[in-house]
Amino acid sequence: MARQPAHPPGRLIYLHGFRSSPQSFKARLLAGRLAELGLAERFACPQLPASPAAAVEQVLVQLAPGSGDTLVGSSLGGYYATWLAERCGARAVLLNPAVAPARDLAAHVGAQRMYHSDEAFVFEPAYLEQLRRLEVPAITQPQRYLLVAAKGDELLDWREMVAKYRGVPTILLEGGDHGLSDFAGALLERVLAFAGFAGDTDPGNLPLPMERT
Repeated sequence: MARQPAHPPGRLIYLHGFRSSPQSFKARLLAGRLAELGLAERFACPQLPASPAAAVEQVLVQLAPGSGDTLVGSSLGGYYATWLAERCGARAVLLNPAVAPARDLAAHVGAQRMYHSDEAFVFEPAYLEQLRRLEVPAITQPQRYLLVAAKGDELLDWREMVAKYRGVPTILLEGGDHGLSDFAGALLERVLAFAGFAGDTDPGNLPLPMERT
């Protein structure tokens, strides 16, 4: 079980996935829940640029070692969160994280559109090499991470996630989907508890399909 850290939390920084934005369903749920707890100022969700190098640099300059910040990364944001957590020592929650995005996004080089605004952008060929340079060969402190992987993910293979994050506390969902459309409720509360935010609901009493360390 992922336990609430003993030290006080810093900020919760949500990193969205490819073509996504701060309008992400999960980002809005987290922001709303923290607002209910009177902690709206502890939440951040930057709009990440298409360039992976620029995206991690944008977040890295906001992270201070020992600040107690927790990164919550979804899909490609999970890949970024892993690199950032290893670089600065932050905690990280990984929601259906991308494991090999340079491979998976090779077919998406060229003109793209954002999910929530239909804004156009170009995913440059050079970005694939930037992604390769951000690969973390091995996790150094598994207790700093929480992995949420859905067997029903229609885009990414949950088995690759579990293999990559071997030893990391893991919530393995028997069903679900890539976007974690059932994120509200037990999953949301468990993520907040891992980050150190105590809500009205004890996450330890909320059933989840499968949880393991």
